Amino acid sequence: MPVADSQTAEPLPRDGFALTPSRGKFTIHNGPSYRATAPGDMRTGLWVLDRHCNGMGFLHGGMMSAFADSALAWAVWSATGKMSVTIRLTLEFMEIAREGEWIEAHPEVSSVDGDFIHVSANIVKEDGGLAARASAVFRTVRRKAE
Repeated sequence: MPVADSQTAEPLPRDGFALTPSRGKFTIHNGPSYRATAPGDMRTGLWVLDRHCNGMGFLHGGMMSAFADSALAWAVWSATGKMSVTIRLTLEFMEIAREGEWIEAHPEVSSVDGDFIHVSANIVKEDGGLAARASAVFRTVRRKAE
């Protein structure tokens, strides 16, 4: 189970990760997530919290989808320096992740075709099990974040 920050009550990140800055109202409610801090490391992590779980006590598929989308978008930003929007997102759910577990997205940008970026990730649990596989196509946009 994650150790909580005494001032915010939010879980502390794993070593080598830092809290992801909020990117809007949606991410405030479905986070917190954490990004790897080493240069070139595009991993994103998440402690599975009670609010992320379904009625059976494990990570809700919608939350897994939101986490994957965010992690893949971060990989696109890391590779291109550009904001993007999701054109297509596909997930394969493999093993359940339970409350208190740490999961990590390990993304890889496979191709950049003009404004279209193809990216995929394995989402692994702390025990090494494969929780999900995600793949997506993003389109870069010129609009700046507000």
